[in-house]
Amino acid sequence: MSDRIRASHPGRRELLAYSAAFGSAFVARQGLAAVPAAAAQAPESPTPAPAMKKSINLWAFPYPDKWSLRQCLQVARDAGFDAVEPNFNLEGEFSAESSDDEIRAIKRMADEIGIGVSGVCSFLFWPYSMTHPDRDRRARGIELAERMIDAAALLGTDNLLVVPGAVYAPWLEDPVPVPNDVCERLARKAVQALIPRAERSGVSINIENIFANGFLFSPQEMAAFVDGFESEAVNVHFDTGNIMQYQFPEHWIPILGKRIRNVHLKEWDKRTHEFNLNTFRTLLDGTTNWPAVVEELDRVGYDGYLTFEYFHPFEHHPEALIYQTSDALDRILGRKG
Repeated sequence: MSDRIRASHPGRRELLAYSAAFGSAFVARQGLAAVPAAAAQAPESPTPAPAMKKSINLWAFPYPDKWSLRQCLQVARDAGFDAVEPNFNLEGEFSAESSDDEIRAIKRMADEIGIGVSGVCSFLFWPYSMTHPDRDRRARGIELAERMIDAAALLGTDNLLVVPGAVYAPWLEDPVPVPNDVCERLARKAVQALIPRAERSGVSINIENIFANGFLFSPQEMAAFVDGFESEAVNVHFDTGNIMQYQFPEHWIPILGKRIRNVHLKEWDKRTHEFNLNTFRTLLDGTTNWPAVVEELDRVGYDGYLTFEYFHPFEHHPEALIYQTSDALDRILGRKG
């Protein structure tokens, strides 16, 4: 075989991918070399990044249906997490109904247990999108975001995850499409309105990358959007899983660089071809190149929280998910294995 032919011939990994997608018999009929269905791989050795801290979002817990907030914080601490990320709701223990004193009480509870708060997250950016066609809905979204800034400060964290807008949100019951240029204009207007409050409170508005909402598709677009505000109070909340259907987190990180203030870890498997909230997996049960992700984060000097975000607490033995995740994060960070 000539060097030119050999160089263009599919390698073992590529052949494995073809076999997985189409079947080994089909691949053989195309005149390609047959490959075994599975191949042993050498253990990965990720670049250690001990400065990064372990966090977990409360959506991974059976809260409030089965566990109290105190139970969640205690299990997270016992499992070895440095912090948790609570979700701001319309009503309940941590919500738009909560008084300042009630939120301060949550902070005291976390301090007593010995666990930090990595940031504040919320699903409310979807039903109350700040780019929704309905003006009242947009106004309510901005109002809620302002209260989230206050809540983050009361909890002692300087991180608020913000979804600035959406062209389309397919997971909503009745999603309303928004033209791209309108979405960008309204999103910029909304974030600009939040900046004064964020700067006074010492809270960073961290824009999250979400490929499936049709807005900010690339790291270049994300960087330009954030930089356009010329404020240290606007940064990036980088989510590894939200772009994995078509892209790769390790490619985004060098471009976003120092703009990254907080990180969500979500596992994705590129062998699946459907995007919804049920397709995310537990850490390591997917195709994310975690050694590359950690290496790139370390390279840009990131030393903040790595927060596992997952939407489906285990029906039985829910604590198992928390301990499994902690163990996986230790391995991803090179602390075990």
